[in-house]
Amino acid sequence: MTNRAKRVARLAAAATVVCSVACGAGARAANENLLNGLPDNLKSLYEGATENLQPSAYDDFKMPPPPWKWCHSESYQGNPWRVALTNELKRLVDVYKAAVKVSDFELSDSNSDTSRQIAQIRAFIDKKCSIITAVAGSSTGLNEAIEAAYKAGIPVVTISSSVTSPYAINVDSNYARWGYDMASAIKKALDGKGNVLMVEGIAGAPIVALERAGAEKAFKGSDIKEARSVNGNWTANVTKTAVLQALATTPQKIDAVWTTGSESRVVAEAFAEANRPQPLITGSISGDALGYWKAHPDGYRFDGQAVLPGWNSQALFRVAVRLLEGQQPKLGTLLIPIPPVHQDDLAKWYKACMTPASVSVFPSPPTDPVSDQDLDAYFKKPAAIANYNYADAPDPCAGK
Repeated sequence: MTNRAKRVARLAAAATVVCSVACGAGARAANENLLNGLPDNLKSLYEGATENLQPSAYDDFKMPPPPWKWCHSESYQGNPWRVALTNELKRLVDVYKAAVKVSDFELSDSNSDTSRQIAQIRAFIDKKCSIITAVAGSSTGLNEAIEAAYKAGIPVVTISSSVTSPYAINVDSNYARWGYDMASAIKKALDGKGNVLMVEGIAGAPIVALERAGAEKAFKGSDIKEARSVNGNWTANVTKTAVLQALATTPQKIDAVWTTGSESRVVAEAFAEANRPQPLITGSISGDALGYWKAHPDGYRFDGQAVLPGWNSQALFRVAVRLLEGQQPKLGTLLIPIPPVHQDDLAKWYKACMTPASVSVFPSPPTDPVSDQDLDAYFKKPAAIANYNYADAPDPCAGK
């Protein structure tokens, strides 16, 4: 049996260790054992998120030599967050093109069509890409295409959309924990009693169910009631329409809006237009929300985090380059922290270019949320990559 065949057999066996929520304690413990050796701050990121944890597929994988052909598979480019993610990835790849470490960058967009994304990934395989990075539109639907890429000698790395395939490296955050933390903030602010409007992202997207499960866990046993649930598709105009329609048919007071996108500004606007009292709004902070807060300092209430396209793209790029350099990740899923942003923090994140119209402006965390030290702990042969410096990230106000 060849080394590649042995590796595929090992991964097939390892996949049986992956457990669902219904798995027994023994299987969950086996997954948790994969975290042995990680520092405590990284282990804590996996709290409640070890069900699908798997070993890395890339211990003895023969990586393609540079210059690399970099191919990126997007499942949706219909909102500013995804566009910003792609733009930052392309900027980083361009730095490596200038250093003659990357030859080409190619992008595909399936527009939320899983079958189309499968076909696009298979086209990347035929084009002999050196690596495929992806924002997966399905946690399971791409698995066969990912396995085909792996068998063709092409590593696959996902961001913000973990897949269950043992042949991918997922760079992600604990979105169940994020959903839980935001719901907990609401529960605390409302003293455990009140009505909440739930605004979710794209139905069927991998992280949506995780976020919802976290919220339901936090609300369980309290007197927090779900007044309505709508999908905003993480898109401003869709979210605003959905919230306005929900308010028109929900006469009771809405005390808080649990939302997981970057659309808190349009949620606040919808309540204002409907002449309804402003609720506490969760979500990911954004430039237009900060601009709205600046213009309405007493009419915008926020408690959430900073799930931002810039540092997500940077984390994806750095992990992908380390993988190509043969650094051998220890796990199939590398979780990264999400910076918290509370009401009292808004002044620190605001910049003068941010207005309520700044839907394509995303703030930058003051410091890199993903340190080289943390990334080193995830690899067996760690080394910081060249030609990368967090300080080089574009100023969100540049050109605005």
